[in-house]
Amino acid sequence: MPKIAMTVNGKQVSADVPANTLLVEFLRKDLMLTGTHVGCDTSQCGACVVHVNGHAIKSCTTLAVQANGASVMTIEGLAPGADLHTVQAAFKEAHALQCGYCTPGMVMAVVDMLKNNPKPTETQIRHGLSGNICRCTGYHNIVKAVQIASGQAVTA
Repeated sequence: MPKIAMTVNGKQVSADVPANTLLVEFLRKDLMLTGTHVGCDTSQCGACVVHVNGHAIKSCTTLAVQANGASVMTIEGLAPGADLHTVQAAFKEAHALQCGYCTPGMVMAVVDMLKNNPKPTETQIRHGLSGNICRCTGYHNIVKAVQIASGQAVTA
């Protein structure tokens, strides 16, 4: 079994894992970071989005060994203590979640989107979220949350 080592949410971790262990499995089962969800196992839904070396990736199709030596951030590491990250606060303000299953991956995708495009248009927001599926909200409030987080006027 390969030995992997990485920084997860600012903490050094290491483990011996089977070579076919997915990053999402390592995070959830080995590190008990269960905020990252598995929704589809095919990279379609985005519930598993985490950041690796500052970029959003789908952890259900990434091997843990591929993250060896990397810096990984999960939803649990996004904001310190009891504070909410700006995007998390915007999701709360806009009521952009219902069941909450997609929310961690959606939030992580939005953080990455806003890092690359701080003031996206509504069309850019919808395109940027096309890799994340929400079966509850219809996306209207999620788009509003992104507008709030980016400091833009919310469209009706």
